Amino acid sequence: MVRVLIAYLVGVLAAYAAAAVAQTQSMLANLQAMGVDVTLGDRLAATGHDLMGLATLFLPMIAAGFAIALPVAAGIIRVLPRWRPVGYALAGGVALLAIHLLLQLAFNITPISAARTALGLTVQALCGAFGGWLFLQCLPDRE
Repeated sequence: MVRVLIAYLVGVLAAYAAAAVAQTQSMLANLQAMGVDVTLGDRLAATGHDLMGLATLFLPMIAAGFAIALPVAAGIIRVLPRWRPVGYALAGGVALLAIHLLLQLAFNITPISAARTALGLTVQALCGAFGGWLFLQCLPDRE
């Protein structure tokens, strides 16, 4: 059970870090497109700032989303074991997609501005899929 919890934490943290970095780099790319000079130092500083700043709200949302999605995936995988290689990645992707869509539907907000575009939302879902895939890689009973 402890190893599953560790796998969960690794997956959540990986999805969070990837999604936060993607958000930061998207915003910096938008600034560059407007003619603002963005140095490597600016990118590193902004990334570090966002990793810390987004942790108070976005990280718990991802943790809650994964706490729902991964057990659902585990139940489906028990019934359909052939889905094991992709099931957790799909669950992680759906979790992040659901977070963004539900916030938009319920409160009419998109706190992660990169998710306001189809491409940005897709990248956020891919970050969740990465976290779900990493969860699988860390599971103790991996095949």
